[in-house]
Amino acid sequence: MNPFQDDLTPLDKAMVVSLPSMPEDEKKLLVFKGQSLGKSDVNIDFLPKQIILGNVPSKSNCYKIITFKSKDPEKAGHASLGKTPALIQYEKDFFIQCNRYRSLGLDEYFEFYMAVYYPSQRSDLDNSLKVVLDCLQKVGAIRNDNKCTRIVVDKFLDKNNPRVEFVIKKSMK
Repeated sequence: MNPFQDDLTPLDKAMVVSLPSMPEDEKKLLVFKGQSLGKSDVNIDFLPKQIILGNVPSKSNCYKIITFKSKDPEKAGHASLGKTPALIQYEKDFFIQCNRYRSLGLDEYFEFYMAVYYPSQRSDLDNSLKVVLDCLQKVGAIRNDNKCTRIVVDKFLDKNNPRVEFVIKKSMK
């Protein structure tokens, strides 16, 4: 059975890179098997696919209002936004699992390719995208998400194994 009978997804296409000594089919096979390549084997513009297990919480539902009372009864208290326990846990899980990009410190323009596997149809892509980009900044993979020049995101359903898979490429622009 040929694993390449179907076209590669945009995420997988982003991973097929310019390795001067490797035939195209072997590059595709590396992508298909989800293998990581050593930095000495890889074009500087390529970074390997990362998989983060777990359901990405929606950013719009991940903050709660926290009210602080003033110690002085004559002064009014103030409110602030705080992260929900679900977001705090996801950020911790992301940090532990993000071994390929952690502390990369990419400060150049980049392209972002992501596949999100949700447990149900209810979730929306844009809020998940924001959470993942924020997590990438938090783990030190990217310095600022405003350097992103292109975003390609696909949505899939996987009730038993929710996750995100992503690739970061240096932008050609």
